Amino acid sequence: MCGDGPEVTVEHLFRGNALNAVDAKGRVSVPAFIRQKIERRSNDRAIVLARHEVFHCLVGYDTDYALVVDQENERRRLKEEDSDPLAHYARAYLTMSDTAEVPYDGSGRIVLPPRIRRKASIEDLALFVGVGRTFELWNPHLAAAKGPRPLAELAADWLADKGISA
Repeated sequence: MCGDGPEVTVEHLFRGNALNAVDAKGRVSVPAFIRQKIERRSNDRAIVLARHEVFHCLVGYDTDYALVVDQENERRRLKEEDSDPLAHYARAYLTMSDTAEVPYDGSGRIVLPPRIRRKASIEDLALFVGVGRTFELWNPHLAAAKGPRPLAELAADWLADKGISA
């Protein structure tokens, strides 16, 4: 996303990746590289999760970044208003309504709500991937099978490191 929201500098960008276990209750540890950026970008110790607009995964960001998402939605609405006026509403429902704000505890764990887990088919493992202003949360098996080639390779490498076939 782009826009005139909160200032984003290089130390605010999500870079890196991690594969973490998800327990039966949906608890998962948020990698330090994500928590550090969230705390630099926002006063909250919470993450917003939404279904990705293109891929079968979740997109995540800090609560303040929601303003940037809204500004990007508006920019795209103005661009598309004559050609596809309903596209804006579909995108707004996806990015603003169908989200979850999940706090993380002192040890850096969040609980993924069941409906959010289902949106990305997150099961017992979650692949966190920094992609700049946002991060993505993938089922690593889906990432390996259906993700763009660099992501598929990354997911396959993580699974191999854990002794799991992709």
